Amino acid sequence: MHLFYTPEINSALYTLSEEESKHCIKVLRLQKDDVIYLVDGKGGFFKTRIVDEHPKRCTVEVVESTREYGKRNHYLHIAVAPTKNMERLEWFLEKATEIGIDEITPVICQRSERKEVKTERLNKIIESAMKQSIKAYHPQLNEAIPLKEFLKKKHSGDKYIAHCIEESTRATLQVSGSQHYLILIGPEGDFSPEEVELAMKSGYIPITLGESRLRTETAALQACFEVNYLNR
Repeated sequence: MHLFYTPEINSALYTLSEEESKHCIKVLRLQKDDVIYLVDGKGGFFKTRIVDEHPKRCTVEVVESTREYGKRNHYLHIAVAPTKNMERLEWFLEKATEIGIDEITPVICQRSERKEVKTERLNKIIESAMKQSIKAYHPQLNEAIPLKEFLKKKHSGDKYIAHCIEESTRATLQVSGSQHYLILIGPEGDFSPEEVELAMKSGYIPITLGESRLRTETAALQACFEVNYLNR
């Protein structure tokens, strides 16, 4: 199956971008009347037929469309401190997209070693993972924000903070009545006690992700897996 991400599709005839046209015609060597599939990142899944095999402006005709393709029964937002090594954050985004996630926000914490995040490359990784796993929804990647500012924002559903402070009482993730999850994941050195206290005062429930001390990206992916498993 040849899958292309086309967020702006809005008619029965659609022309691929020059880059995608080149990939379709020159690289994949597809021809007129061959079938390709498009997703718009909003749940739209389209079966199309090539009607013009131009290598710079390949045009396709939609022959079948599906709305809310692969829609899950819950919403997952993970706010994660960006890792010092960006490859580890990229790995998380790739795998979380494959498993199922709706929104990601990089949060800058007291102990964060990385203070800036460039989202252009990260969105390309998300798009690639969408195509590989045949997803019709594009997870929303927000700009990085300081944790204190993030905690001031209003969020619907249940809110959790995963931390490693051993003296604290922490629950395990449970099925959310609202089916809307927001989970905070800290940096390599964990959240500071002050950040945990501030989050709890803001309505976040402290949770544990198991007995092992996990890397940031592993903890974020573990949370992603648990939510999807609970709602399978």
